[in-house]
Amino acid sequence: MKQGAIRWGILGTANIARASFLPGLRWAEGIPYAVAGRDLARTQEYAAENGIERALEGYEALIADERVDAIYNPLPNSLHAEWSIKALRAGKAVLCEKPLCLSVEETETVLEVARSSPRPLWEAFVFPWRRQTERVWEIIRSGQVGEIREVHSAFTFKLRNRANIRLDPGLGGGSLYDVGCYPTMYANMLFDYDPRSGVALARWAPEGVDAAMEGVLDFAGERRLLFSCALDSAEDTFTRLLGSEGQIWLSNAFHPGEHDTLEIHHGHDVQTEHPNGDEPSFGPAIAHIQDVVRGEAEPRHVAADESLPNAKAIDLLLQSARQGRQIAAV
Repeated sequence: MKQGAIRWGILGTANIARASFLPGLRWAEGIPYAVAGRDLARTQEYAAENGIERALEGYEALIADERVDAIYNPLPNSLHAEWSIKALRAGKAVLCEKPLCLSVEETETVLEVARSSPRPLWEAFVFPWRRQTERVWEIIRSGQVGEIREVHSAFTFKLRNRANIRLDPGLGGGSLYDVGCYPTMYANMLFDYDPRSGVALARWAPEGVDAAMEGVLDFAGERRLLFSCALDSAEDTFTRLLGSEGQIWLSNAFHPGEHDTLEIHHGHDVQTEHPNGDEPSFGPAIAHIQDVVRGEAEPRHVAADESLPNAKAIDLLLQSARQGRQIAAV
């Protein structure tokens, strides 16, 4: 373990913390110090099962613990803003699950707090730190595929439990908030965080959230994203970047594993690479956050710089899907 290992606290007992955050934390040699929940017995069980040192009753207790350096917030979407703000004001570094908030206005409020806080806030899009994304930028900057003009991207999977919070409108459910936000953020990253208009069609679940959505998001410079997302379809994470001289195909742009591929296409000529190591998806992002907390690195990809354009993109698409027409940015 590194000298000055960072002690992390987890808000709630979410499955994503167990499946994604904790493997990344162990890889990055951080300390899973505490988890907080509303039900102490359940939280104690979760802590014991996942190698977390302490179980606390109530989120306030975790935020008030001075031994906690950083907080991971995987609470339901509707609670992201409230508890991220409280953690930031307590002087913690915060990694908040996506989407950071459920509206542009709420995002602006959180980011105002983040900009004045002693430690940064990150939204948990972890692909910018992965080797594959670095390789994509190398290819683009080399001119191999020319200028990227269009992105085609899908993120779909089949949700089989109707009681899942992803279908609860009161908790910020829906396919766009859950998985569609990945293609929109990826396109934002490539297209200078400048979405201009959006048009989308949705398939609505009985619960009232979008079970699936597809659409077009336009960016400055006549660049665009064509995307699809769904909670009721077979799994798909394919992304294609269309350039003026070639294309880049990614079998998984968002959480690539060591067997995922990056392909460079020039007509029938295809160059296949496997740029990803075996590190957990969250690992490099957590390692970076810990370096920042220790004062060993300048923060990159912080929410204050990157989250608002994606919130605006999501808002454009949701408005369009609800109204059945194209929506332009204000």
